[in-house]
Amino acid sequence: GPEIGQCCGGRVRLMLKELDDKGKAELIAEEAKRLIGLPEVLILGAGHVGRALAYAFAPLPVRAKLIDSRAEELARAPNGTEKICTPLPEAELRKASAGAAYIVATHEHSLDFLLTQEALARTDAAYVGMIGSKTKRAKFESWAVGGTGALMCPMAAAHKGDRRPEVIAAFVVAEVLMALTKAHSKELADE
Repeated sequence: GPEIGQCCGGRVRLMLKELDDKGKAELIAEEAKRLIGLPEVLILGAGHVGRALAYAFAPLPVRAKLIDSRAEELARAPNGTEKICTPLPEAELRKASAGAAYIVATHEHSLDFLLTQEALARTDAAYVGMIGSKTKRAKFESWAVGGTGALMCPMAAAHKGDRRPEVIAAFVVAEVLMALTKAHSKELADE
């Protein structure tokens, strides 16, 4: 830093090492262990918004899972994304870790309603969001069993105008990261 006129210091040293099979296995196991410790973000629906969310979450310190029953839509998701093809996405909701975030953006309103109800039933969710409008939220509230106060719908409500999937994803990612940070801060305070 100082040699090039930057006020922040520090140096980086790179070391390249060729790994044998044992070293590769150890590195893979270490990475798997690191991923397990990250907060889960379940993206339910691999359509245009779900895929944009998968791209947006990819470089962030979360374990994003893109879940859909349509293999052809999951195949269009970015490489490196954890993809789960299942006819029962609610089962993935049930086995998610405590403090997970749930983003519901499927191809059917009825499926959105069922999955959102399932996510809201979890009392340990850091975030529950459903794609839609104020009208969709009102319809969901008239249908839902139990409270819907924790539901973010419409998601990215602070944003007006540009409805491109990538723009929606950017705002939703910000909402989710704020919720995860808040939930993590609360955990630390409770310890």
